Amino acid sequence: MKENVLDILMFLFEHCLDSETGDMPDENVLRGQLDNAGFQSQDVEKAFNWLEDLSNARESSFSSPLSGRSMRIYSSQELTKMDTECRGFLIFLEQTGVLDPIARELVIDRAMALETEEIDLPQLKWVILMVLFNQPGHEAAFAWMEDLIFDEISDHLH
Repeated sequence: MKENVLDILMFLFEHCLDSETGDMPDENVLRGQLDNAGFQSQDVEKAFNWLEDLSNARESSFSSPLSGRSMRIYSSQELTKMDTECRGFLIFLEQTGVLDPIARELVIDRAMALETEEIDLPQLKWVILMVLFNQPGHEAAFAWMEDLIFDEISDHLH
């Protein structure tokens, strides 16, 4: 099965959200489910590392306040990985208040951490959703993104 880390993260995210208890399932249970689903163990490890790095980044390196008047300048690697549509969507989310500058930086950091040459807009939306889910105080923004993603999925199914 040729999958990437984002596919594993999406699987984990959907599984955790569907949990009726609201508790995070045991990591060993999740690893077993991922193994049964056919994901490669090295990719599963990378996905868990990605999630751990998200938690660590949220708690440490992006804790200093960023000015609301700042302008984000993208590095050449970021420009290569995220096309104009992705960058425009990030600007839109920031202008509408869905993302604050710190959440934007977490999204960019986590998008760049994925082992893909390019990220398309649907993939970026999943990264945004995962970042918002892990950000205390961003419940309304998370709900908005969740509705956006799952409405688009149901539109494609009909």
